[in-house]
Amino acid sequence: MNTIPWQEKPDGCTDVMWRYASNPIIKRDAIPTSNSIFNSAVVPFKDGYAGVFRCDNKAVQMNIFAGFSKDGIHWDINHQPINFGEGNTSMIESDYKYDPRVTFIEDRYWITWCNGYHGPTIGIGYTFDFKEFFQCENAFLPFNRNGVLFPEKIDGKYAMLSRPSDNGHTPFGDIYVSFSPDMKYWGEHRCVMKVTPFPESAWQCTKIGAGPIPIPIEEGWLMLYHGVIHTCNGFRYSMGAAILDKNNPSKVTYRTKPYLLAPQEIYECVGDVPNVVFPCAALHSVEEDKLAVYYGAADTVVGLAFGKLSEVIAFTKENSI
Repeated sequence: MNTIPWQEKPDGCTDVMWRYASNPIIKRDAIPTSNSIFNSAVVPFKDGYAGVFRCDNKAVQMNIFAGFSKDGIHWDINHQPINFGEGNTSMIESDYKYDPRVTFIEDRYWITWCNGYHGPTIGIGYTFDFKEFFQCENAFLPFNRNGVLFPEKIDGKYAMLSRPSDNGHTPFGDIYVSFSPDMKYWGEHRCVMKVTPFPESAWQCTKIGAGPIPIPIEEGWLMLYHGVIHTCNGFRYSMGAAILDKNNPSKVTYRTKPYLLAPQEIYECVGDVPNVVFPCAALHSVEEDKLAVYYGAADTVVGLAFGKLSEVIAFTKENSI
């Protein structure tokens, strides 16, 4: 495991997670054509890191771009979007691509994203080197978002979290898990987690969606996710955590009642879509007890937050619904 980005907890901070002092790490104009760069994925690669970034251009066309970093903080993002070849299908139609996630499984890096095919659905692709990319069959019918693969097979099958939705700025949504023998045909859809009642935990009462790739831990899978409340000023996105059963990820054993991170700083509260913390990637080190989470802030920039992995797990257990 590469040395993950890290900054010690600031003096006086009592929260379980804290922000990088030099946030945002990727500004909205990091490439010449971009209107905004946010909701992006990062993985260890060679002696550094690779990423797939959501870059909306100045016509606000949504697409995904590859990028590279030595330290996980300072990034060089390609100026042209990823050009996909044919993977397990010749049908690689796409009106837009956004909100990618990336994980390494067996022999390649798998990418999922929200793919425009008669509405939003889950696109799947892969790469071996972050230079050539191949697009596969869409996982599901429209409408769906937040497709997040597990980093290893479960009972011999690929597994993916998603949130069935509608074709608009979805005013509802729960998390489901689906399974596939081959990354082409998906089924065995099971409900994982629903929104909470407003009086119980209001920050996640409108809709929820899986965030980074689930992290294998002794207790099962640590799933970071976003939760949304519909306020008088619109949607407000925050981050929480849940622990899923190792062999049956549709079973939730713990789930945070309070959030881990919510819009607070100016770059999270002000932007193209205000009041958004949207986690999409996480790096972790069990040996060093470190967790680094990349998140989209106000649908405009990329922020980075840190926590002790053991403390996040303990917080999730001790503050569970």
